[in-house]
Order: sequence, then structure tokens, then C-alpha cells
Amino acid sequence: MDRLLSMRVFQRVIDEGGFAAAARALALSPAAVTRLVGDLEAHLGARLMQRSTRSIRLTEAGRAYLESLRAILQGIDEAEAVAAAGTRELQGTLRIVSAPALAAHVLAPRIAPWRALHPRLALDIATDPLPQQLVAAFDLGLLLLEDGCDLNLAVRPLARTETILCASPAYLRRAGVPGRPEALADHACLRFPGARRLRLQPRQGAASAVEVEMPVALQSASFELLCQAALEGAGIAALASALVAPQLARGELVRLLPAWVAGRFTICAALPRRTLMPARTRAFLDFLDSPLPGAAS
Repeated sequence: MDRLLSMRVFQRVIDEGGFAAAARALALSPAAVTRLVGDLEAHLGARLMQRSTRSIRLTEAGRAYLESLRAILQGIDEAEAVAAAGTRELQGTLRIVSAPALAAHVLAPRIAPWRALHPRLALDIATDPLPQQLVAAFDLGLLLLEDGCDLNLAVRPLARTETILCASPAYLRRAGVPGRPEALADHACLRFPGARRLRLQPRQGAASAVEVEMPVALQSASFELLCQAALEGAGIAALASALVAPQLARGELVRLLPAWVAGRFTICAALPRRTLMPARTRAFLDFLDSPLPGAAS
């Protein structure tokens, strides 16, 4: 059995969603694809997928095997590329899943500098509101984790940030500047879905947290929408300081109640639990591991 070919065929069957599609992509006959996957299962002594006339579904063993297999095959591809080119230049594609706001504000500004360093290594970035649930299927995930959150993932903290209250100068001229947390009850709230009451914590010291119920003007899971609505003067929003640092620096948004925060978070790079880390993933992790504008110290 050509074990390496069988491994590549198994991965392609899953990626293409079927034996016939994998056969076309690999320029093999459907019978050859079926035989190679069968040989691999016989070698491992485990069934990797459940087959039906309409679909295939990974078994638990198949899911675990595929997760390790992707890293192994990527490492082999990189080794072959280095040997063929006689260079340490990284090639191929790095697959990343990210929270939408982090993709726009953390990844997007870094794409051009990254391309300057590694012009032959492409980035394939997917966005999802809950990327932590998808990291196992990607090379890397970019997450915003609340303090105390414990995930079954290998994570590298990149930066700390706080959720702060901010509004546009136009809104504050019209509605006034709240001088204490309780005054927020008279202001329009732009918020993420969740609890009805806004919970504020003292930024320093041991004072008690304060909860305020604010009239909701807009509720959305989209950071971009809430931020733009705040810029347009629709109300007060609680937003990550690391992501609105440019607007604060330009005076387009004003930080309110600076002695209070609405939460503390860590921007993290998350890795699937694999025994091998491909060189392209390690290089991008090191590239990301630098101070982020506006991150809290």
C-alpha cells in the first residue's frame, strides 16, 4: 500500500465531499479512490467514515485521524517545496478562522506586511461569530475571549483589551455627557445581544460592580454595525478599546466614564490540538505576536 497516497486520497474525499469528486480532483478512477481508502482503513484497523449512496460521514476515529493528518501532510508539502526550490520560502495556503471584528481590525491591516515577507504563502480567512467551535478544521483561529473563559484549545494570548463605553461628539452635544454610571439610564444604548442590564466594573480598585438598565436603541451581533452607529451619533456603545483605538485617537469617538469598564478580554490565537505545527502556521503566529494598537496593558 502507498500509505502517503492513501492519506492524501482520504483527505481529498472529505474535502471534496465524496469519492467521485475526489477521483476527478486527483485524476484517479473512483474504484482506485475506494480501494486506497479501504487499504488505509485496513492498515489502521479502524473505520474512518460511514458511507451511504448520498453522503459520507466521519466516524470519531476518522475525525481524530483527519485532524492529525492535515498537519502531517502540510509538513510534507512544505518539506518538498523547500527541497524543490532550494529555499526556505514558505508556500501554499494558511487557513484561518476569525471573529468578524478581529478579521477586519486585526488581520486586515497585517495582510500587506505579511505578503511582503511571504509572497508565495496565501491566506484563506473565514469569519464566524463563534470561531472557537471551528478551530479544529483550520490551521489557526483568532478569538476574543472573556476573562475566565476556559476552552479545550491551545491558545497563545496576543493582547489584552477592555470593553469601554464610547459615543460620538455629536451625540454627547445633543444628549449630554454622563458623569456617573447611574446617568446611563437616560441614554440610548447600542449593544450586543445579551443581558438587559449593562454591568460596569471599576477599572482599578476594589469597588463593587454597578448594573444599569439603559434604553436599547440598537441591538446587533455585528461589531461593525454598532461601531458605525456610534460614529453616526445613534447612542452609547460598549466596544473593545483595541478595535476602536483609531476612532478614539482621531476624536471621532469619545471614551466615557474612564474609571469603569464593561468587560476585560484577551485577543488570542488558537490552535487545533495537533502533534505537529506546520512551519507556515508557526511563522504567522510569530508575525501576529506583536503589540496591537489600543491594547490595554
